[in-house]
Amino acid sequence: MKLPRKPLSWSVAALALALLTWAALREPVQMVSVATVARSALEQTFLEEGKTRLKQRYIVTAPVAGQLQRITLQPGDTVRAGQVLAQIEPVSASLLDARSRSQAQAEVAGSEASLQAARQRIKAAETGSAVAQKELQRLATLAASGMVTASVLDQARAQSDSASAALDTARAEVQMAQQRLQSAQAMLDDEGRAGRGKLLAVTAPVDGLVVKRTLESATAVPMGQALLEIGDPRSLEIETEVLSSDAVRLQAGHRARVLRWGGEGVLEAVVTRVEPGGFTKVSALGVEEQRTRVILEFSTALAQRSALGDAYRVEVEFILRQEKDVLQLPSNALFRHAGGWAVYRVEGGTARRTAVQPGLRSALATQVLGGLEAGQSVIVQPDDRIKDGTRVRTP
Repeated sequence: MKLPRKPLSWSVAALALALLTWAALREPVQMVSVATVARSALEQTFLEEGKTRLKQRYIVTAPVAGQLQRITLQPGDTVRAGQVLAQIEPVSASLLDARSRSQAQAEVAGSEASLQAARQRIKAAETGSAVAQKELQRLATLAASGMVTASVLDQARAQSDSASAALDTARAEVQMAQQRLQSAQAMLDDEGRAGRGKLLAVTAPVDGLVVKRTLESATAVPMGQALLEIGDPRSLEIETEVLSSDAVRLQAGHRARVLRWGGEGVLEAVVTRVEPGGFTKVSALGVEEQRTRVILEFSTALAQRSALGDAYRVEVEFILRQEKDVLQLPSNALFRHAGGWAVYRVEGGTARRTAVQPGLRSALATQVLGGLEAGQSVIVQPDDRIKDGTRVRTP
């Protein structure tokens, strides 16, 4: 007996149609990149731009107004303390008008009278001191014989000391009067005279190198004009402007690395000072930021950084914390979910949303305190096509 073929054909067709419908409606497999949760060293850091600067900078200025002679020193030349850096011919004294001349003459006359009076006072003080000394000697002899009391002798000694002090004061007044007279007389004597060819030497205050030469040619300069800058570029520090939110996590002694400074390798540095005052700075994107200055000192030997000079640009990587062995994953695998953090863990070709507890963070990696184990795979940079249960495949 033969079975009817039509029902069997219908069953096969229905099954094929169901399979086609399931395949059409099934979510496609997504290509993803994955990373493995592993244990390794981790550093919490942040990066800022900075520049080198001299620890000590000395600006040599003109002590008087006059004609500056040509400075032959060049930036980079070595100088010693006391070495002549420049020479200035003092400017000619100006002519006095009638009123100024009368005042100068009156000042001279008054100074002469003061000097004469001071000399008279010194004579009186010398006489008084001599008398007091003789009286003290006489009473001392009588005291030795018991003819005067100790109090009388003490009183005579005090009078002798007072007379000596008065003599010293009178002598000082004579010197002051002489200086005032010389100053007043010089104003009249030097009226309209030139510097008479005399050159005033400007010397180096310390040992170092010429960092900058403000003036090159011979020229007239006013008093206080900057001539040279002296320092030692081999003794440098680094100045950075750090966000105030990052600066509060820094303190003296924190380590840092100097990157992309132009030479080979990475240089080491140490934070020496975090300035307490902040300031507002507008970023390149037009955002106002509160920043503060952080100063660092090189800990790398001079031989490895000798090419660095004053005001050179560097990048500084501040090291806030270091751990030698922590469970971690790439930071770009994390995303926000339900007020916390989560990742997509790959299990059997399927993405499984998993809540995690992050810890220490660096620029590229984040510590995992809970939710994952070493050796598990997580999706890196998940997009909106990835959901819990999505089928995934790696390239």
